[in-house]
Amino acid sequence: MYAVIKTGGKQYRVEAGEKLKIEQILADIGSELVIDQVLMIADGDNISMGKPLVSGATVQATVLKQGRHDKVRIFKMRRRKHYQKHQGHRQNYTEIQITGISA
Repeated sequence: MYAVIKTGGKQYRVEAGEKLKIEQILADIGSELVIDQVLMIADGDNISMGKPLVSGATVQATVLKQGRHDKVRIFKMRRRKHYQKHQGHRQNYTEIQITGISA
């Protein structure tokens, strides 16, 4: 059984027991999350697709840790114009583990 959920402006295909890094959610480590934006649920040959969401479907998850991704370095340069710009960015994330899918 798997589901397609939407969180942080992105869509993820999740199964029970799977670990996932999503956009940061303000929640304590060890707390339970209920994600109610479920776009699709598939259980073998039975597939339920929402328009846009599946009504009454939820995905339960546990917060494992809060962290930051590796640094992405941005370098911009215009040749022969004496222009160089250095910039870096580290995106925050929340790592969760999917504990259950209910339809």
